[in-house]
Amino acid sequence: MKYEEAAEVLETIEELFPEKFVITERKIAVFIPELMKMDFASVMDKLFGYAARYPFPPTLADIASYPPKPNDYLEKKKQWDEEAAKVPEETKRLFEEKFEALLKKVSK
Repeated sequence: MKYEEAAEVLETIEELFPEKFVITERKIAVFIPELMKMDFASVMDKLFGYAARYPFPPTLADIASYPPKPNDYLEKKKQWDEEAAKVPEETKRLFEEKFEALLKKVSK
C-alpha cells in the first residue's frame, strides 16, 4: 500500500466513525507505517465489513490484511531436481551403498 492509500484508510475510518475517531499526528505515526505493509483493497473491504457490524472504530488488527508471502519452494525443488539429474548414476549408486552401510552401523 502506498502512503496516500494508507492516508485514505485513516480518512475513511474518520468518516465512518465521526467523533469517535479523530486523526492525530500520533495516529498517523502509528497507523501509516503498519498500513503500508498491507494490501489496500483487502483492508478497505475489511474496514467496510467492520463498519457494518460495529459502532466503534477498528484497531489495526481488526482491519489488517497482509499480502501473501511468495512461496519459492517449487522453484527450489525444480533447481534441486535439475542438479540431481546431472549427478552420474555411478555416484548415486555409491552414495546409496554407503548410506545403507551407515544406517546398518548406526542401528546396531
